[in-house]
Amino acid sequence: MTTPATGFFTDTSVCIGCKACEVACKQWNQLPADGDFFSGRSYDNTIHLEATTWRHVAFVERQARLSGQTTSRPFSWLLMSDVCKHCQRAGCLEACPTGAIVRTEFDTVYVQPDVCNGCGYCVVCCPFGVINRREDDGRAWKCTLCYDRQKDGVEPACAKACPTDSIAFGKLDDLREMAQARLQELHRRGVTEAWLYGMSERDQPGTEGLHAFFLLLDRPEAYNLPPDPIVPTKGVAGSWGVMALAAAGMAAAALAATHSRGGDRK
Repeated sequence: MTTPATGFFTDTSVCIGCKACEVACKQWNQLPADGDFFSGRSYDNTIHLEATTWRHVAFVERQARLSGQTTSRPFSWLLMSDVCKHCQRAGCLEACPTGAIVRTEFDTVYVQPDVCNGCGYCVVCCPFGVINRREDDGRAWKCTLCYDRQKDGVEPACAKACPTDSIAFGKLDDLREMAQARLQELHRRGVTEAWLYGMSERDQPGTEGLHAFFLLLDRPEAYNLPPDPIVPTKGVAGSWGVMALAAAGMAAAALAATHSRGGDRK
C-alpha cells in the first residue's frame, strides 16, 4: 500500500504570532537558541529560516488595510510561520552529490546528517533560501517535517503546538481541499486579497508545486517569498539545447570555411 504524501497548509489569516511553533520545533529537534538580541524587526528575533531555525514566524509591518483599502490606522501586521516547502521538484535534492538528501515515503525531503559532507551545493540551489550549513559542524540542516514523529503516526511538533490551527498537517489532497474551502470563505466575507501560494504545479511551475503551501493576505514579496521560484536545474535541458545549437553552428561554419579554402586552391 502506497503511503500518501503529507505536508503543511499554513493559513496566515489566523496566525497570532505567538511563536509556539518556533519553540516546539526547537524543543523537539533539540536545536540551539538563536541568541538573545534585538533585531529591530518588530517582534521578529529569528529574522529568517536557518540551519538552526526550521520554523520562522515573520512579523511584517505595513500600513493598515481593510479589504485592500488603506485606513487611518498607522500600521498592521502580516504574520506568517514560514518553513521548508518540501518542493515536489527539490533543488537541494537534485544538487546533492552524496545522496544525503532523499525523498521519504511521505514524499517529503529529508537530509541524512550522517551522509552530508557539507559541500553546500544544496544551499545555493534552494530557490527559497531555506537550507543552510551549521557553523559548528558544517553540515546542511533544514526542516524534516518531523519525519521521526510521522513514522510513529504523530503530527509534527509545530502543528501540534499551534493554538489557532494556523498550521494544518495532513495528506496533501485533504489539505488542498481545506485550503480551497478557506479561500472561498474569506472571499465571501470580503477579504478579496486572500490567495493561495504554492498549492499546485500550476501555481509554482518552477518547483512543480510545494508540500508546504500558504494562504496569504498580500503578494509573496511582502512575506519575503519569491513570486516565481525556479529550481536552478529546471533550465539545464534548455541550456544544453542552446549549447548543442551553438556547437552545430560552429561545426557548420568550420565545414563551410574548409570547403571555401578547397575551392580557392582550384
